[in-house]
Amino acid sequence: MTGKVYRIGVVGASSLAGKELSDELGESLLAASNVVLLEDEEESTGQLTSAGEEAAFIQKIDSGSFEHMDFVFFAGDGKGTLRHWQEARKAGASIIDLTYALEGESEVLVMSPWVSEALGRQAALEVGLHLGTQAVIPAHPVAVMLALVAARLQTRIPVKTLAATVMEPASEHGRAAMDEMHQQTVSLLSFQELPKEQYDSQVSFNLLPSLGSAAKVELGATEWRIRAQYKALANKKLPPLNMQLVQAPVFHGYVASVFVETSDAATVAELEGALAGEHLDIVTEGSEPPSNLTAAGQEEIMVRVVPDNDDEDGGTRFWLWLAADNLKLTALHAIACAGELRRLRPSGKVQ
Repeated sequence: MTGKVYRIGVVGASSLAGKELSDELGESLLAASNVVLLEDEEESTGQLTSAGEEAAFIQKIDSGSFEHMDFVFFAGDGKGTLRHWQEARKAGASIIDLTYALEGESEVLVMSPWVSEALGRQAALEVGLHLGTQAVIPAHPVAVMLALVAARLQTRIPVKTLAATVMEPASEHGRAAMDEMHQQTVSLLSFQELPKEQYDSQVSFNLLPSLGSAAKVELGATEWRIRAQYKALANKKLPPLNMQLVQAPVFHGYVASVFVETSDAATVAELEGALAGEHLDIVTEGSEPPSNLTAAGQEEIMVRVVPDNDDEDGGTRFWLWLAADNLKLTALHAIACAGELRRLRPSGKVQ
């Protein structure tokens, strides 16, 4: 992708995901590209921000915003994606939807180049052959985390069971969710009434498997999305996923407790060897364990493996503890999807 200077649009540039994406684009193979920051809302336009190390103004979307664009990343809210994605597609741009608003569209594919690579390049080729348009949804970061771990293990140590409890951070749902968690914390410490517009529940100092009926944060929908996208990425080559999503009282970073049962006996060292590779950082015994704090700002998914028993000769049951910076992982994975799109459609306008 380094042979051409691309023109890239980031719609929803003022969002948490949009800001992280803009920064990561400046550090990627697309760093030399012309990045245009776009917003649908008047209050965000005209703001001075940055794209990588370059200062940039956020521009209001108009009728000519998508002309001559190579890629358009939608990173704001789903309503904005639905309003503008067809305009961007008709202008000839490759669409990367980080908002999941295009789920269910027949011509839009959920993809993960990282998981495809772990399953073998033939899997990536199959994705390319079934790609009807230049519009994709980068798989949810948790689906990527779990499918990548399962794919790495499956190629060397067949897995019978995969079960996970995943802790969801507030930042996954934007600034409004983060602000409400902060205000709940302040209100609790000062014995005041809690704001509940986003969660319709107390999430500060609390762990919840479901939220109030009036919550704007849709925890159940997110859990369904992760399950469905994992299944799509697995393509019948990985074990079924058993999972529960829990709202955690943290602002940033995913953590997951994952139970793995293998078909054959193995040691911790053998699992670590199977997992080792790009995008996974193996944390060995004696090092500081992965957490949402240690993962902050890290590009890789942190993984620690411990046996379910004390048998040093190996066993079939293991616990994995995963942690990842959710915003950085989302941005890096979206950029990888853009690279795969350009590889599969190296020239010409999308029809």
